[in-house]
Amino acid sequence: MPLGLRKKKNKSRESSNLVENEEVGAHSGGGAGKSTVNGGGLPPPPASLRPKLVFHTQLAHGSPTGRIEGFTNVKELYNKIAEAFNLNPDEILFCTLNTHKIDMEKLLGGQIGLEDFIFAHIKGIKKEVEVYKAEEALGLTITDNGAGYAFIKRIKEGSVVDGVKVICVGDHIECINGKNIVGMRHFEVARMLKELPKNQSFTIKLVEPMKAFEMLEPRSRGGGAKASGENRVGTGRETLRLRSKGPATVEEMPTEFEEKAVKKVDDLLESYMGIRDTELAATMVEVGRDKNNPDEFAMALDQALGDFAFPDEFVFDVWGAIGDAKQGRF
Repeated sequence: MPLGLRKKKNKSRESSNLVENEEVGAHSGGGAGKSTVNGGGLPPPPASLRPKLVFHTQLAHGSPTGRIEGFTNVKELYNKIAEAFNLNPDEILFCTLNTHKIDMEKLLGGQIGLEDFIFAHIKGIKKEVEVYKAEEALGLTITDNGAGYAFIKRIKEGSVVDGVKVICVGDHIECINGKNIVGMRHFEVARMLKELPKNQSFTIKLVEPMKAFEMLEPRSRGGGAKASGENRVGTGRETLRLRSKGPATVEEMPTEFEEKAVKKVDDLLESYMGIRDTELAATMVEVGRDKNNPDEFAMALDQALGDFAFPDEFVFDVWGAIGDAKQGRF
């Protein structure tokens, strides 16, 4: 059967969210441990239901420390960061957790640990590159920031793009052959690149993250979410799970099964579709963990991820990966 699936703030010190020379402590906290908050497309719940968490953040190229709170999805997170640093939210390309470096293994996805320190990477130099597509595969893995920007997560060694040294991991893809792709999802951009004709040149416009000679580290190693009240939520074994649909929740850290299954499904997304997306992978694992057979899993995927059109072989491989993780076979 077909598996069709799928304004700026005043710069007065009184209103600033920046904290000069603050020693960030390793604290987490807030209200009840399982409070829920709003996901994309839903009306915001009462403030009393939101986790009262304050996260600390810096701009990756260097800045004072900012405090942010009250966000329920990635777009709201970017708005809060922009507000803290008097930026336009569109300037933020992506965020990394606990490192200012462009480290795709530390990329902010669907979960933020309550002890995590958030570094925001903003737009830097623009560049336009002509690439000759000598092979069918360019060697790129694409992801996106959940707010309309697709960017390069991986470049395969020895590939076509690997030979174009001006193209780097972390570069935001803004335009392909004159077509603006801002707002497109990662799988759409990956498909567009794949469909470019072989043995022809194409032009790609990129925006690299801003860099600096010296980067600021967090004020202390453990800085992260702090309680806005006196009681602690936990000891760092909880995360704030951000969802593109449905409410965000404070959850326990992923189990060993979940970590292994999500990693395997993310690898399959890269292999089949040329993208990496831990939030998407986690959603697929969540959908499949209690399903009894591939057909039931496929129907559940269709309901949960109707925007995608996954190949049949991919769905079966994902089902197999979830089963292997349950049995501890990898």
